[in-house]
Amino acid sequence: MRCHTCARPANVEIRRSRIAFCAGCYPHWFRARVQERIDHDRMFRRDERVLVAVSGGKDSLALWHALTRLGYRADGVYIRLGIGGYSRRSQEKCERFAEWHGLMLHQVDLEGSEGFVVPDLREARSGKPCAACGTVKRYHFNRVAAELGYDVVATGHNLDDEAATLFGNLVHWNIDYLGRQGPVLESTHPGLVRKVKPLYRLSERETAAYALIERIDYILEECPMAKGAKSLAYKAMLNSLEEQQPGAKYGFLVGFLKQGRAALPGTGFEPAAELRACARCGQPTTAEVCAYCRMADRGRRRRERARPPAGVDPT
Repeated sequence: MRCHTCARPANVEIRRSRIAFCAGCYPHWFRARVQERIDHDRMFRRDERVLVAVSGGKDSLALWHALTRLGYRADGVYIRLGIGGYSRRSQEKCERFAEWHGLMLHQVDLEGSEGFVVPDLREARSGKPCAACGTVKRYHFNRVAAELGYDVVATGHNLDDEAATLFGNLVHWNIDYLGRQGPVLESTHPGLVRKVKPLYRLSERETAAYALIERIDYILEECPMAKGAKSLAYKAMLNSLEEQQPGAKYGFLVGFLKQGRAALPGTGFEPAAELRACARCGQPTTAEVCAYCRMADRGRRRRERARPPAGVDPT
């Protein structure tokens, strides 16, 4: 195949669009798609400060890279989740990226500041803390952004992520979640920062190609605690469909956002009047004590119970 832009031999094929690009032209196409979504969905303006939630993986680092190349004021935030060697390697990737490109990286030390780590939040039935881990990340991304005066939090959720989430919510008919799924989650309270997903129409393969061409050093391994997660099974099923019908994931997600979501009752967030300040941390919540603070208490108790008695050698 030939490059859609310059007619040289192509390196990256976009099967759903039946076009391809060479390594020289592809990054420009990728960044143009990011800019297109930012403009179309009114995610943020040039004069707004963007906080990119980074994990050390290809998607978040590719997003951070693309935003800086597009001229946005984008800093990063990384949460030290305490998942053994995986977290240490992820942290290293983020730190090296920020240092190499001269960017600001904020970090949250979960164990040092909160007294627990994500493995302390394992569910008794599944042994996986994925849902709790999501709560931890959302809480701290919002808290850091609000405290430091950022206008928006950008995450690296790609087309595959969003299609898998949509599929799972449809399988279980999670109407509330379906109504809120979208590329922009507006702020409904002064303590809630707007959340956006500029990569939601770009596939995992397309993001990986961008990272490879731009020589972004990212962690290749998946989180060890996500093994067996339903989202991975949903992705595998959708990937199988995509092989047979290129563009199926794109059509599935975009069709829902354009038509399906509007047909759902009660779309959007809870009214701002129903939110109050958490009695413990001050973050917006619908309860007296927010879900994060209650969960953090459980994590600290589990961590305390797991410690060996004083004077006992843990080895």
